[in-house]
Amino acid sequence: MQPAALKNKNNMKKYILSLVIIAGAVFSLSAQKFGYVNSSQLLVGLPEVKTADSQLEQYQKDLITKGENMVKKFETNYNAYLTKVNSGELSQIAMQQQEGALAQEQQAIQAYEVEVQNKIAAKKQELYQPILNKVQDMVNKVGKEEGYTMIFDASIGGILFAEEGDDLMPLLKQKLGVQ
Repeated sequence: MQPAALKNKNNMKKYILSLVIIAGAVFSLSAQKFGYVNSSQLLVGLPEVKTADSQLEQYQKDLITKGENMVKKFETNYNAYLTKVNSGELSQIAMQQQEGALAQEQQAIQAYEVEVQNKIAAKKQELYQPILNKVQDMVNKVGKEEGYTMIFDASIGGILFAEEGDDLMPLLKQKLGVQ
């Protein structure tokens, strides 16, 4: 049997060891540095974004003008068709042919609308991606230089920068029995 003094000494060692572990955990938590940025506000202030906005707006106007011209041509052709139908100038076969041509024009307009949406999205990506890359690179640089563990984006609630950490995927897969 152990004497009471030896038992207390062992308990004291355990207690001190526990305090050291807790203090280390608290210290490591307090050493973490978190920051945030509102990327929407940051982007609005960049001159590159203003330039990209005006380029995109002009590109969009040019595409829309072409579409408006297509619609005007269709309306002119449709009104001419109606005039001929009302005056009785067209035979049944001629009416069907012109209706087919008008339907093709209408389909071309609809296809152009989809094309415009795709072109605008592609142009936006082309103009803004270099700016977004530049901002992300700067966030990464500031995060590393200033010792941040994580930098959050206040405008979207996401993480813009995170210090390298442990990949827990293999451990979680193992624990969950996933191959």
